[in-house]
Amino acid sequence: MKSVKKKSKTFEEAMAELEEIVVKLEKGELPIDESIEYFQRGVELSRYCSKKLDEVEKRITILLEEENGDIKEEIFEYEGSIKSEEDAKIVKTSSEANNGV
Repeated sequence: MKSVKKKSKTFEEAMAELEEIVVKLEKGELPIDESIEYFQRGVELSRYCSKKLDEVEKRITILLEEENGDIKEEIFEYEGSIKSEEDAKIVKTSSEANNGV
């Protein structure tokens, strides 16, 4: 396996490298030591991509138009961002309150 440069990759570059690693590993033609190196690099890239997605998710906002025509900015949350069962209860309760349930 080529030595890994420590320069910062974009999300897209990391995903492309991860896809290449998956293809190589799925072929099953690599020696075991090289497979382990690729696997370890794949885990690093997967974590990096996951971290980048989490960062982007935190920055996403929704612009909502209020009844009086003013634009209000809110943090975007979706069920996929729920980290615990307790968070799910909070999200469900607040959405039920907003819907009059």
